[in-house]
Amino acid sequence: MKIAIASDLSGFPLKEALAGHLRSKGYDLLDFGIEDADHPQPYYIQAPKVARAILEKKAEKGILVCGTGQGMAIVANKH
Repeated sequence: MKIAIASDLSGFPLKEALAGHLRSKGYDLLDFGIEDADHPQPYYIQAPKVARAILEKKAEKGILVCGTGQGMAIVANKH
């Protein structure tokens, strides 16, 4: 199963932990970042990347991680 994953700066540490765990379990990840804390992207830039990957059948599931989850959910649901 291919899973798309992305975070903003607030969710970066958890995203990295989740990505590592999922890879160790054999999941194929499409990681949209952020790559590191020095190159942050806001939730409204990150959420559409995962939503589009699912809509375009590049991933079967998506995980979005931010500070509260509210912004990511709102933006993703608009796609």
